Amino acid sequence: MPRATTLLLSAAIFAMPIAASADDRSPAPPSSKFDLSNWKITLPIDENSDGKPDEKTVAELENYQHSDFFFLNENSELVFAAPNKAATTANSSNTRSELRQMPRGTNTRIGTHDAKNNFAVAARKGSDQFASIGGKLEATLRVDHVALNAGEPESKAAYSVVVGQIHAVKYKSTSSGFGYGNEPIKIYYKKFPGHDAGMVFWNYERNLAKDDPDRNDLSVPVFGGNWETKDDPGDAGIKLGEEFSYTINVHENTMYLTFHNERLGTVEQSRSLVRGADAKDNPYAYGGDSLYFKAGVYNQCSTKTGGGNWYAACAGTGDWGIDKANGDYAQATFTRIEVSDSTPPE
Repeated sequence: MPRATTLLLSAAIFAMPIAASADDRSPAPPSSKFDLSNWKITLPIDENSDGKPDEKTVAELENYQHSDFFFLNENSELVFAAPNKAATTANSSNTRSELRQMPRGTNTRIGTHDAKNNFAVAARKGSDQFASIGGKLEATLRVDHVALNAGEPESKAAYSVVVGQIHAVKYKSTSSGFGYGNEPIKIYYKKFPGHDAGMVFWNYERNLAKDDPDRNDLSVPVFGGNWETKDDPGDAGIKLGEEFSYTINVHENTMYLTFHNERLGTVEQSRSLVRGADAKDNPYAYGGDSLYFKAGVYNQCSTKTGGGNWYAACAGTGDWGIDKANGDYAQATFTRIEVSDSTPPE
């Protein structure tokens, strides 16, 4: 596993910014303040016109920034933004400005999906062949903005953004009961228009095939509720611009979670990654998967229609200037992103 990479900046809580102006941006690239030597990024742009969102490799990130979607602000904090309507990956209708863990660094002889570029739980067969057994992601951030205009506001994904994940690699063959490419954790922030505060929660996706009707997310509240909550959480929630932190520590076979907010305190939770979350889940959870961390902004306000949990019919023109002015985007600012070896729970 590569050495721990960290940056800790001011923990001050800022007033909610709508979006940074050119004068609020540092001329330096994010790598000048954040160690990005084991990350690549997917962006909500398609500058090479290949019909897919652009990615920047570990090597390219050394000097890369995007003035709208991935930049340092004047306080050397890392800003991620994603409009509702832009290029998306093949398996998603949501845009993102999001880092993907790359333990291989710049060694491209190791494939993206190879064991040496991902981690596994201890119980997985061949776990000693992976970049690490388990791992830890720590982040401190504030959500600046969530998309405002949902045509289907009852969609659970409306008005929300994912700011951290563990994702599983999608295998060519899933006959083993693994390799579906699901997520054992997605950390959400959601705030309804007109509410004073938003909610921080996380979802666990049952590790089942895409066409399995039981392949649903189980939502766990942290601050203020979860995606079942409709009421304004008020003082129990997290406001836009209010700082919080999370730690995802996968040690041996268990995912240990710690969330902290200066005002609300610390919440600790855990879930086995080798034992199904309930009777409908894969009985071995994610015990046979290859896993990796993600951090940044994964905008959940899809412009796609169709109802259900995911398709919120959110507004968006595809013109960043117009969409930013209309509030049709998500943005978060990180002051810390750290990946390291797992640690035993205290």
